[in-house]
Amino acid sequence: VSPEAIIPGGKGAQWSSWEGLQVSCGAGPDGVGLRPHEKEPPRKRAKDSSESVYEALFLRGEDSDVQIRALGEAWNLHRVYLCQSGYFASMFSGAWREATMNTIELQMPDENIDREALHKALGSLYQDSVCVPPSRVVSILATASMLQLDKLIQQCGEVMKETVSAQTVCSYYYSAESYGLQNIKTMCFQWLLDNLMTQRSEQLLREISLDLMKELIASSELFVMEVEMDVYTKLKKWMFLQLQPTWTGPCRALLSDANSWFFRSKRELEGTPFLETQQGRAFVPVFQQLRLAYIICDLPSARTIDQDAVIPAAWLTPVYKEQWLAFLRAEQIRELEPINVNVSHLQGNSMRCGAQLRRDEICSWRWTGFNFGWDLVVSYNNRRIIFRRSVLNRCCGLRVSLLWQRKIAFRLRLASLDRAGSAVFRKDTEYQILALRKDQELVVVNLENQDVAFPIYVSCNFLYLCREGHCPQ
Repeated sequence: VSPEAIIPGGKGAQWSSWEGLQVSCGAGPDGVGLRPHEKEPPRKRAKDSSESVYEALFLRGEDSDVQIRALGEAWNLHRVYLCQSGYFASMFSGAWREATMNTIELQMPDENIDREALHKALGSLYQDSVCVPPSRVVSILATASMLQLDKLIQQCGEVMKETVSAQTVCSYYYSAESYGLQNIKTMCFQWLLDNLMTQRSEQLLREISLDLMKELIASSELFVMEVEMDVYTKLKKWMFLQLQPTWTGPCRALLSDANSWFFRSKRELEGTPFLETQQGRAFVPVFQQLRLAYIICDLPSARTIDQDAVIPAAWLTPVYKEQWLAFLRAEQIRELEPINVNVSHLQGNSMRCGAQLRRDEICSWRWTGFNFGWDLVVSYNNRRIIFRRSVLNRCCGLRVSLLWQRKIAFRLRLASLDRAGSAVFRKDTEYQILALRKDQELVVVNLENQDVAFPIYVSCNFLYLCREGHCPQ
């Protein structure tokens, strides 16, 4: 007998499911082994389509042998189809009392499951394919996970993978974390690393939890589009929206409104740093991930940090000391000796900075606050990114600027993002040691003959390498 004659709908995928049912339900293709209360669904001709099976057996419930009730709705269904679900297969084949019941009440342990999603998930057992709209994917994934519908779970993952955006990324991340889709969780986290600093969506900032923001700010993979001070500014906006979730206003007013709110708090609390207040303590683990050493190297940034009174002075004092000693070492220690570079040390302590190449045209820039023996000019020319050490920087100590050679570790990453924020191109130099003499140039990245789309985001990690035995612990 052909599979088409046995399984309504006559599809090979249904035959594979039936083979699994022989184990789960204890019944063979000819119906032998069915329990007395289990009525075999009517056999359909091979010419009948999957749609007709869905309409007759699922929507109309013809020849139903079990009723499923949940969320104020009832579905007249068939055990032989339900056993494609690991949840029902276990229920019907074990010693559970539901195995012999004609009506089964389901309790929904997950608030993400609603009637529409349950209807879609149950209906998938009677169809070859199911349409999963992005707007419903989280609810359907929650339902499929409860019912152990592996095929539908996989389909939800594919939909999420194709529709990650500023509007969906947080809900997808939390759902993937809850329902075990590690690849989707990783992809959403990478999307946030790529886009957090460039997105202007207040709703996105509202949706990022404290734990998630802590992981993002701690990562050296975060695409910082200017300097570390911009990370602080982004955190200040985020914290304000967490504290004032009903705030409404134009995007351009968010920072000024946040500054005004923290200024009033500072005045009311007589200058107590906000992170030391009852409201602020919850945000301490996130702000501790800031790389303050690269904020205080820039005078305007250091003044802003002091005026805001968000970060406690007790955090800043040791950082000022460490950076002052680093400056003295850069000024007074001239020997270049072999240096052992620990990548984990670089990842946790490197300066994060970046820029955007809007068009394929010549441009150059500097990053402020990185002057320990370097005036590093970065340029883009003829599809190449070039580092050049200039000795004309007035912001750098004269003796330091004229030293014949200095060493840093760096890593340069490039990414092109589509309109939804997903990367369509990536390039990574990995960590390298850079030693440049005065006015020496080095081609860091060559994009010739590579298919790239503009704008291109350039993100770089730098770490000044002092002589072994003279670096701060």
